[in-house]
Amino acid sequence: MRDSLAIVGGGPAGMMAAIRAAEVLGDGRRVVLFDKNERLGRKIYLTGKGRCNLTNRRGWEEFAPHIHPNQGFLKNAFRAFSNEDVIRFFEEELDVPTVTQQGQRVYPASLVAGDVARALERRVQELGVDVRRGVTVASLAELAGFGAVIIATGGKSYPVTGSTGDGYRFAEEAGHTVTPVFPSETALFPKDYDPGLPGIEMKNVGLHLYVDRTLVESDQGDFNFTGDGLESGIAYHLSRRAVWALCNGQRVDIVLDLKPALTEDQLKNRLQREKLAGGFWDREHFSASGTKTRAAEPVADRPFRNLLRRFLPETLVAPFLRANPDLTAENLPRRLKNWNFRIIDYKGFDRAVVTAGGVSLKEIVPKTMASRLRPGLYFCGEVLDLDGDTGGYNLQIAFSTGSLAGLSAAKYLL
Repeated sequence: MRDSLAIVGGGPAGMMAAIRAAEVLGDGRRVVLFDKNERLGRKIYLTGKGRCNLTNRRGWEEFAPHIHPNQGFLKNAFRAFSNEDVIRFFEEELDVPTVTQQGQRVYPASLVAGDVARALERRVQELGVDVRRGVTVASLAELAGFGAVIIATGGKSYPVTGSTGDGYRFAEEAGHTVTPVFPSETALFPKDYDPGLPGIEMKNVGLHLYVDRTLVESDQGDFNFTGDGLESGIAYHLSRRAVWALCNGQRVDIVLDLKPALTEDQLKNRLQREKLAGGFWDREHFSASGTKTRAAEPVADRPFRNLLRRFLPETLVAPFLRANPDLTAENLPRRLKNWNFRIIDYKGFDRAVVTAGGVSLKEIVPKTMASRLRPGLYFCGEVLDLDGDTGGYNLQIAFSTGSLAGLSAAKYLL
């Protein structure tokens, strides 16, 4: 088997590597693809909430800032098999039409993730790749008879799909350094989490991440309150740095801006207009007990709640009031733009979408995905210390690095 290639892992990176290698070698039987599952691409079925966000159409200059921790490492692989190449590959070679949606996110036109996984598997089979399902490779030593090996085992996220960190053990066996791994694109759980918040979907809001009370990152868009905390969308985007900070014992706060398009002064002016137009109150109003109070005092009366409904979704009014027991007409604009959530926990690998950390990029040749330490050994996909934000970036990493690893390994054999 010295003229054959072993690929460990049948996810998006592994299948792409197998396809490219088989195309170059001209004999799929020289490519042996091992996967511990009975079905290839099992994790693909879960991506994009079951719709599979294939890639993102942004050009490299806009794409690169969404790659961590070293965007430059991906540059060669991306140029060799770009996001536009991925789209053409699926549409023209695999007969999977695509559609581009908000944020330049690309999906299969069917919005069914299974169509992507099945199309990749069909191409692998058409090329005659020797696919060995339900086989667990325990160590690199078991693959000593192969002329080249590609590790595409994924990370540790969603272990039910088979991503249990095997690739890190293989890397260490070959003498590679594995940087600390931690969950990314995962739910962030706040202290004293209000039970009225889960189930509320937030649209076009701002989130600001503070680490040790210093602003480190911001984003604007959508996210959801769930039973696990702040989840999906922009919350996932901020989760990478938030989880890393929590792992290092730092204080983490997420500040929610409910009106990112308006300044505090603009909100004050709008508040005054709403008060006058709605006849809610002028300088004085009545509290829930019926006694006259000044606007500077805490309020919870019905007119005030009605006013809040002009600024907040109905479902958010009660949790917002509970979070701001000292709310007044004067401090309302500031509170609308600064709802603080002290983050104390996060969901682990069992629910995280992506694994951050992995095989050190310093020990991998970016032009080939080859190991700098062992000839004939290659790495691709999530096993690398390379990950992206939510929005199609991680699958593009898998396809680009998988394609380059497959081409490089096949050329090495030839």
